[in-house]
Amino acid sequence: MNRWLAEDIRQDLAHLYMASGETEPEEEYRGRGREEFLSRLTGDIRRPGFAMVIAETDGLVGCAFGFPVRRDGTWWHGFDGALPRSIERLTESDGVFAVTNVLVRPHPQDDDLARRLQERLLAGHQASLRTTLVDPADHPALNAFRSWGWQDIGEIWRPGLPTMFRVLVLPLEERTVERLEGLGHHAWTRWPG
Repeated sequence: MNRWLAEDIRQDLAHLYMASGETEPEEEYRGRGREEFLSRLTGDIRRPGFAMVIAETDGLVGCAFGFPVRRDGTWWHGFDGALPRSIERLTESDGVFAVTNVLVRPHPQDDDLARRLQERLLAGHQASLRTTLVDPADHPALNAFRSWGWQDIGEIWRPGLPTMFRVLVLPLEERTVERLEGLGHHAWTRWPG
């Protein structure tokens, strides 16, 4: 789905965002509202290379979207510590794709839909490295991404947002995996809990 089609279903996406966030009250990370989601969605849609995949039955039940990370490295601003040189090189060579959201309406018969959506989105982009940011309080998302092979490499702070985010990466090529192998272990030991 391209940016123009995504614009046409903005309100449906906002409904999906709210439905996907129906969780326990103690999960404060879901406190961000519909308008904040729409604002972030608008920003993402305007980025070059924006892409989205959706799942529908009788209505929208899931989506995943993202965009190529700009080679100027602005995606990594606010990274806590030194960004590994291998990630800098991949960024400079247009080799990184950011998954900014994977949303799924809770449905007991298909708890694998989120994984399939992110795989479908990534299949259309031959980046050597994929990245995403996850609120550390969102334990279900962290656990899901980790179970799909994503590696935790540290934290990043985004201006205007109240929390640091965990930075997860998913290498595509075997040589990228080898370069990040030691980094993944180090990053996991930094994760509290």
